Amino acid sequence: MEEQVGALWHKLITRAADQRYPAQAVTLEQIKKTAGILFRAWGGDSGLAVKSATATAHGAKRSLLQRIAGSNLKTELTWLDGETLNLPSLIDIFPERSLNRDLYLWLIALAAAESDSSFSWIVRNQAATLAVLAKFPGLAPRYRRLVEAVLITRFQPSEPGAREQEAAIRAALLNPGSVARLPPARCAPQPVCLWLHPDPPVTLPAAGGGKEPENHEGGDSKKSDNERRYQAERVQMPEEKNAFMMYFRAESIFSWAEYIKVNRATEEDEPPDARPAEDLDKLSVAQDGKTSASRLRFDLDLPSEAADDLPLGDGILLPEWHYKKQCMQPAHCRLQPMVARNAVPLALPSHLSATARRLRSQFEALMPAKVWLKGQFDGSELDLDACVQFTADRIGGLEARETGLYKAHHYRDRDLACLLLADLSLSTDAYVNDHARVIDVIRDTLFLFSEALSATGDRFALYGFSSLKRENIRFHVLKEFERKYNDEVRGRIAAIKPGFYTRMGAAIRHASQLLVKQTATQRLLLILTDGKPNDLDQYEGRYGVEDTRAAIHEARLMGLRPFCVTIDEKGGSYLPHLFGVNGYIVIRKPSELPRELPLLYAQLTQ
Repeated sequence: MEEQVGALWHKLITRAADQRYPAQAVTLEQIKKTAGILFRAWGGDSGLAVKSATATAHGAKRSLLQRIAGSNLKTELTWLDGETLNLPSLIDIFPERSLNRDLYLWLIALAAAESDSSFSWIVRNQAATLAVLAKFPGLAPRYRRLVEAVLITRFQPSEPGAREQEAAIRAALLNPGSVARLPPARCAPQPVCLWLHPDPPVTLPAAGGGKEPENHEGGDSKKSDNERRYQAERVQMPEEKNAFMMYFRAESIFSWAEYIKVNRATEEDEPPDARPAEDLDKLSVAQDGKTSASRLRFDLDLPSEAADDLPLGDGILLPEWHYKKQCMQPAHCRLQPMVARNAVPLALPSHLSATARRLRSQFEALMPAKVWLKGQFDGSELDLDACVQFTADRIGGLEARETGLYKAHHYRDRDLACLLLADLSLSTDAYVNDHARVIDVIRDTLFLFSEALSATGDRFALYGFSSLKRENIRFHVLKEFERKYNDEVRGRIAAIKPGFYTRMGAAIRHASQLLVKQTATQRLLLILTDGKPNDLDQYEGRYGVEDTRAAIHEARLMGLRPFCVTIDEKGGSYLPHLFGVNGYIVIRKPSELPRELPLLYAQLTQ
């Protein structure tokens, strides 16, 4: 009974303290796709991902009811960092759903317009507001409606200093550019939901240095549905074995701090409960220095030389793009071509025979063939239909013009070359259904793709890749352009297995060098993947995405046509930045990839 009364009291006092409209709420998940498109279309950095912002403490004075309820300590504001556009996860401050949605659109436009961060917070936001209104006059009516609605929700402080601050903010909202500075006050001003974050949080550097422990498994850890980014800082590992602390505060709120040992590189247990982390301003991360277990796992994961694929040569040095320095790092990566050791030649698997026969019959219609072209002015034979029509028109007294009275043979040739580059990282070891893994789907796709292209006579090559840091990029040779598709190639395809990580830029650069040597009018570079570029070192995140984008741009400059086929459901959030809006396709049902890829190839090469 006591708990029920307490819960009811908390619900009532929270509602009274903070007026919200959950029935009219708009969530970031609902407009996430639109947000990314609009941010890039309005001039924002196309390499930034859109994610939920972390709630941060604003330090402003709260009302009496808010202090009683213990609410409104934090708020979600919008800010940019080097990799992310951080937007509120939910907006429900207005009684109209359209206003809540318009606020999202305005924040996106404001983030796309912000450039100079050397000015103060209030001046910077006013300048961004003026830039948006000048560039997009159609947003002006929405902005005025939002300002009127926001001013209603803001309360008037009575303390000296805070009152002048609030007056300055209201004047800046109504007339952007009219306020040059924010008057001083004892407390921070109330958060302005129409502006960007006054002091965006940053991740603090590591305390005392130290290297990040490495995950050598190559697999993806279990992720929750919540994509909110948490702020973190590096601290020293505490000496106390029992670092649990609980104390009583004036607001009658219990706070806690506890170190939890989490090693996602080796554990297969469920991750710890993340709910307490939502109440912390920063997560403190410490390294205990105990890495012997992970090193042992690393040695066990690497295949022995006898069981590994056979390396071809000493490796190839390739450059890599550093997006922060805006320069190419020469000879930064080593790519090692490899071929399956002791691959056994075999026939096409029986479960693919029926689909292969159907695809071959469809693709045989695309084979080069001789066709008659009628109505030609010169040719090997007369066009009888044209001659009869011409003679009849002259006898009938019509003014007949001699158009083309001959027909000629024309050899319809498909001057094509295609290189398919398959991602063989360890994430392909995941299951797509109860019967098959991603690597099994990729294997069947390579079989059927080869069967279809063999029917057309098009030149094609097959390669796979995975990586373990920049010195070990494994480039698996399945079929070269000059090699005929036969049982030996099928044996190599059957021998593919999940590898390590996905250093995509280097693999694309080497594949482009192989494809550009082909003398064909159309040269298609197909990339088959299941996720974003990543590796153990700094290739994770924006660095890997930008290097891959640079490699794709280099391929286009060579006259190649890169195209990505992915089964990653979230591919739409980063693939437009890499390949352009028409340079990729997301296969929603991975099990259909073997049948869809040959048909997609036929559409791309029409």
